[in-house]
Amino acid sequence: MTIKILPGATGVLALADGTVLQGIGVGAVGSALGEVVFNTAMTGYQEILTDPSYMSQILAFTFPHVGNTGTNVEDIEQMGGGSDTSARGAIFRDVPTDPANYRSDASFDDWMKRRGVVGLAGVDTRALTKIIRDKGAPHAVIAHDPNGEFDLDALVAQAKAWTGLVGLDLAKPASTLQAFEWDEGLWEWPEGHPKTQGRKQVVVIDYGVKRNILRALASTGARITVVPATTTAEEVLARNPDGVVLSNGPGDPAATGEYAVPEIQKLVASGKPLMGICLGHQMLALALGARTVKMEQGHHGANHPVKDLTTGKVEIVSMNHGFTVDRDSLPDAVTETHISLFDGTNCGIAVKDKPIFSVQHHPEASPGPADSLYLFDRFADLMGPR
Repeated sequence: MTIKILPGATGVLALADGTVLQGIGVGAVGSALGEVVFNTAMTGYQEILTDPSYMSQILAFTFPHVGNTGTNVEDIEQMGGGSDTSARGAIFRDVPTDPANYRSDASFDDWMKRRGVVGLAGVDTRALTKIIRDKGAPHAVIAHDPNGEFDLDALVAQAKAWTGLVGLDLAKPASTLQAFEWDEGLWEWPEGHPKTQGRKQVVVIDYGVKRNILRALASTGARITVVPATTTAEEVLARNPDGVVLSNGPGDPAATGEYAVPEIQKLVASGKPLMGICLGHQMLALALGARTVKMEQGHHGANHPVKDLTTGKVEIVSMNHGFTVDRDSLPDAVTETHISLFDGTNCGIAVKDKPIFSVQHHPEASPGPADSLYLFDRFADLMGPR
């Protein structure tokens, strides 16, 4: 390879096709392998980088100014761990700025170092976004070395050798190892997250659940028990829940579905109210007889328009998925409830004559107005009076 390290470059992104972007390394020193996707959100970078759905991915932020709100312990979305069970790396147009926010307790750069997130700044993120848009999400290695010493041939070879997300079950490593209770509600200014006392018992199967999903559920009056991804339907039903939630998570739904789908089918047959979110939506669709497929670039951002076909309303939602439900494969017993107004892909389903539905987007997120929080109330109503 004839590419040379530019003077002053301390970070690189090496794509599997041999393309190398060079810039300023930030965050953790070292390297990380993953699929590169772009995210169009203007806010919420800490929540995005701690979303377990981004496991084995490297994020390119299209918004150029990142870091000004700093970081804090309340806005972490994953239940535990660092970049091994969330985003591996991050790419920025500008070097992250110093924090200027009363809630901040650490700078973004220091926070990235502690979490093991490798960062690259000073690159043309618009050009990278065009590559992803035109050719699909590439496999790549992101690396940071303060001395600017990189073996580009080895980095490109590593990216080229990676098999990618297809066929990869990431829910198990992202999931909790044992069941636990949750009683924290949605954030309220200035108190923070209040404790809740719910009446309806809800079991959440954790494929990589976000904290704000649990908070949104708790705020509807639910008493929540979170269980591991490998929990059987018999174990779930033994808790006598009023409803069950299939959480978001990373990886290929078909791979996770090898052990999860048979259990979801039993939950469907039980007649219990059931709600799926993101990966949970995809696996519910698989359990009902539909197919999932890998998307070229996926949907990643906080400004995606989705139409609720049951009400006719359009919501601005948060998206984070690289696989999608093939809408043409939906069986007759399933109704399509939501679609993306960007590309017409499926974003929601419901089972006819059963209290079961799911959505592809993240109703717990707040990409401006909390357009999709009503879905948690819809689920709560299926469980009866609160």
